[in-house]
Amino acid sequence: MTTSSAHATWVISDGAAGNERQALALAEALGDAAPRVWRLRTRYPWRWLAPHRLPGAQAAFGREFMRALAAPPALAIGCGRQAALATRLLRERGVPVVQILNPRIGTAHWDVVVTPTHDALTAANVVRLSGSLHPIDDAWLARARREFARFAALPAPRIGLLLGGPVRAARLDAAWWDGLAEMLMHWLERDGGSLLVTGSRRTPAWLAEAVRERFGQAPGLHWFGATDGPNPYPGILAWSDRLVVSPDSVNLLSEACATRAPVYVHMPGPVRGRHGEFLHDLVVRARIRPMKFCPGDWPVTPLRELPRVAAEVRRLLGRSSPL
Repeated sequence: MTTSSAHATWVISDGAAGNERQALALAEALGDAAPRVWRLRTRYPWRWLAPHRLPGAQAAFGREFMRALAAPPALAIGCGRQAALATRLLRERGVPVVQILNPRIGTAHWDVVVTPTHDALTAANVVRLSGSLHPIDDAWLARARREFARFAALPAPRIGLLLGGPVRAARLDAAWWDGLAEMLMHWLERDGGSLLVTGSRRTPAWLAEAVRERFGQAPGLHWFGATDGPNPYPGILAWSDRLVVSPDSVNLLSEACATRAPVYVHMPGPVRGRHGEFLHDLVVRARIRPMKFCPGDWPVTPLRELPRVAAEVRRLLGRSSPL
């Protein structure tokens, strides 16, 4: 016989920041601001095979998670392939489960599956969205402006540059950077202002060095890790008059598009596959534009999918109110 967990909701991921952030955002939108967070370390062979269910799968995530299954939560939200096996195990114990991102097997193993529109997944229990889930709204941005109030002293227009890293769909190589840097330099020379740059865990060292070398004398800041101080990412989103985002990251693009700033993307060549479909959707929505030497800023409508997705998830779970 199982007993109930002290936490109403479990948020489960492989520990990747983008995956955990999506699951946490949905948990909070559903009414739980303090869920139990699990960062899975999946054992072999389940690491290769998840979310497929094999005998002994309850041991796939170690003893702590296996013991915790005896006191399951009221709701579990997983994001990513490793988490999809964990949420399957919890559903077998009667827990309502929500899986974020395409699990690559039939959706009937979960109560709700939340997946990007560009995955083209359809089923009665699937909720589709443009991009990824995140907590960014006007209140979030206002808090970030207060926390990073010192950015008000930086000369305008403030250009936020959000950098990811190379992926198969989008090459971020030296030629890509040279083209982007040339246009950014032209913007600064023409309009003045400042450049606020942040990298991610995937940003290669050569790109960080190239940013510092090219824009080391420009007003602003460069952040590529803890050695550069506290992460200014929230402040960059909140204070930027324009945002420039590398084309590789659905999460960075989704969060940039949730602000009220115009978003530019440097795409000198085709972006393939699902990334390309997502970028095309943002262009059609007039939420992003390709980089140009002479920017033409335009009024934007923030793209914020979380409230609608949370309402759909609540409906599919049969819940009329938050947790």
